[in-house]
Amino acid sequence: MSSYVLLGSYTDQGIKNIKEAPKRRAAARELAKKFGVDLKSAQLAMGAFDLIIQADAASDDDVAKFVLSLASRGNVRTTTIKVFSEADFDKITSAVA
Repeated sequence: MSSYVLLGSYTDQGIKNIKEAPKRRAAARELAKKFGVDLKSAQLAMGAFDLIIQADAASDDDVAKFVLSLASRGNVRTTTIKVFSEADFDKITSAVA
């Protein structure tokens, strides 16, 4: 299982209908499940991004399908970052020549 951080920015449509955000978040969780993506947390943020979402998935393809499906609804744009656990980080760095 791989981990991902999704950085989200509301579109004009998304911010115009911000009061629907709780319902959209619930719908996003269901959509994620459809693609085998487990949304661990979804947080409102201040700064360059409006949302920070932590997710786990079996493959990059599953995450790509999820974020494309999410973005197609028109409320949010995402930047996806694959992240590694401390254990994976240590394993990777121990193999550096």
